[in-house]
Amino acid sequence: MVSGAGVGLRREMLPELQAALPQGLGFMEVAPENWLRVNPKLARQFRALTERLPFVCHGLSLSIGAPAALDEAFVKQVKGFLDAHNIEIYSEHLSYCSGNAHLYDLMPIPFTEEAVEHVAARVRRVQDILERKLVLENVSYYAEPGAQMSELEFINAVLERADCELLLDVNNIYVNSVNHRYDPQQFLYGLPTERIRYLHIAGHYNEADDLIIDTHGADVIEPVWQLLEDCYRYHGVFPTLLERDFNLPKLPQLMTEVERINQIGQAVRMSANKERA
Repeated sequence: MVSGAGVGLRREMLPELQAALPQGLGFMEVAPENWLRVNPKLARQFRALTERLPFVCHGLSLSIGAPAALDEAFVKQVKGFLDAHNIEIYSEHLSYCSGNAHLYDLMPIPFTEEAVEHVAARVRRVQDILERKLVLENVSYYAEPGAQMSELEFINAVLERADCELLLDVNNIYVNSVNHRYDPQQFLYGLPTERIRYLHIAGHYNEADDLIIDTHGADVIEPVWQLLEDCYRYHGVFPTLLERDFNLPKLPQLMTEVERINQIGQAVRMSANKERA
């Protein structure tokens, strides 16, 4: 069962993880695209980890909002991977990354009623193939092409009509709140608690006072830590993953932020227990 705080697996971590799992590490996350086809040695190392620790999958190329036909062959490959490693959770970005070719970036889906119906239908088909709920992440975005509703309205409509789950990315809420000038707490409180499956938290880069780039390449900043605590207090304490995709420090340094996730969760639980007593 996935619980506590986690980090994304990088291949350079394998030697340390094979020696010993860090105390306080509750789970790990991988992009299935990076592990579907690996050499036998890496496959054995990965299998050894999935037998010792819970894993979740966070995909990169499903392109759930794309106009092109859904790649059902790929979805079936993902299902096989999930089944083989006993991984229950598969999350993806509420965006698209393909047109006539792969775009290598996460493009914003127009916030429209038509897009809601399009995405929801594709999600339902993915769920039929996976025999699991798809978990969609609220993404960072830098433009709102053709928007006819708010980001929050769009996310909630997709979750409801697709009957899927939410990967709540706390850092993306903060980034978007600065870039698009809205109240991050109000947005956070508008998301449906019952749809949340797990959380992401990450660092970012300040391009300017009014422009933040979501990089996953730096330490988490204090306002994002505070928003995580607000999230726990309002929605409850959910499994939470620290995302770090480049400028990757050594595992012990990463674990200091993982431990802070655990500490915030523990403090919120203790506070809630005292209030109930």
